[in-house]
Amino acid sequence: MNVAGSPGGDGIGLLEATALAVGTMVGASIFSIFGLGARIAGHNLPLVFVFSGLVALAVAYSYAHLGSRIVSDAGPMEFILKGLGDGVLTGALSFVFWLTYVVSIGLFAKGFAGYFQDLVGLPAGVPARGLVEAGVVLAFLALGLLGSSAVGRAELAIVLVKLGILGVFVVVGIGSVDPDWIRPAFGVGELRGMLDAVAVFFLSYMGFGLVTNASEHMADPARTVPRAIYLSIAVVTVVYVLVAIVAVGNLPLEALVRAEENALAVAARPFLGHWGFVLVSVGALFSIASALNATLFGGANVAYALARDGELPAVFRRKLWFGSVEGLYLTAGLGIAFALLLDLNGIAAVTSSVMICIYFFVLVAHWRLRRQYGGRGAVIATSLLLVGLVFVVLQAYQWRTDRSAFWGTWGVLGGSFFVEIVYRRLTRRRFVERGQTLATAAARSR
Repeated sequence: MNVAGSPGGDGIGLLEATALAVGTMVGASIFSIFGLGARIAGHNLPLVFVFSGLVALAVAYSYAHLGSRIVSDAGPMEFILKGLGDGVLTGALSFVFWLTYVVSIGLFAKGFAGYFQDLVGLPAGVPARGLVEAGVVLAFLALGLLGSSAVGRAELAIVLVKLGILGVFVVVGIGSVDPDWIRPAFGVGELRGMLDAVAVFFLSYMGFGLVTNASEHMADPARTVPRAIYLSIAVVTVVYVLVAIVAVGNLPLEALVRAEENALAVAARPFLGHWGFVLVSVGALFSIASALNATLFGGANVAYALARDGELPAVFRRKLWFGSVEGLYLTAGLGIAFALLLDLNGIAAVTSSVMICIYFFVLVAHWRLRRQYGGRGAVIATSLLLVGLVFVVLQAYQWRTDRSAFWGTWGVLGGSFFVEIVYRRLTRRRFVERGQTLATAAARSR
């Protein structure tokens, strides 16, 4: 296992670690969520991203605190295992946590294929789209075979390109923003819409946790993990807020709502014309590609680390960064299968709710570990209340707007507990703690 201070560590640095998180957060969603955001939050959309970023920072406090002291590619699941111990809860959460990566890979592949077909004029239809979906995953699988340093360098380059494209969108469009269209409103209906939107768009910040899933590949995780987490959230918040200001400030709300998934491209037309559509489409491709790259890397790391610790079947144990490639192949292969065989929109909503559950139990674990690993109790308790509120609001929103997502969330959670109970009885497996504190890692390297 490559740990802090070990000679085998490939030394992912601050910029690469930050790029992994930013690449996932500023993914396909920023090019497709503004129509939905305009419908839910109206003129308050820029403010929504500010509050969503603050909630993300509350959760990130525990990720940064624990991640700087516990070295494990299992990331948040290692924190939960240390805080709550071995049991059905940790096993069930481990499986659905890894599954969110697989589903995300499928979603990114579908999103990439959609933009790619429109941009290059490929014929519509399942065969062409399926080839693109499989091809883009296989391309990043090939990149993964070069190792985590190559993944980190590629991610940094792709992120810089897509941030540059979004920067053009903001710089050119900011001058034509209508101030009346971005003025916040604070009536009862507007405040309810803001609350719903914060719960929905808080999920756009989920990628910061990927930093902890790469900690075994960092030369100095004690410094790199917290800095990369906070820096990535700061960068993404600024990007989201500025893009929201330009999008909402250049088009009437009705036009943004009608545009739905293509809202950002439509918003670029008033000041960039046809080339605005091309620019946004290219930016979407880079964004989705970087998100896919980071998620495939993180998913394979999680699969290996959880299998090594006893929380996933042993078939996941062998993977590229620890001597073989089966875990990487399996994660990529299942991602392609999800993309080709399933409509993932509803599943994505379900996995978003599951991720909030992961956040909640990370905070619970930090509360229980705070005397051993440090952390302010008041901050952790406040974060627990915020995340609990976000989960309740999101479930209420799904109940009003998408009952299948609501029942799907509880079906997945309940089903994972059932599978875990049966699996434990059949295999009699037990959790073997592997995540190391920095002090232990340093001692073993001497």
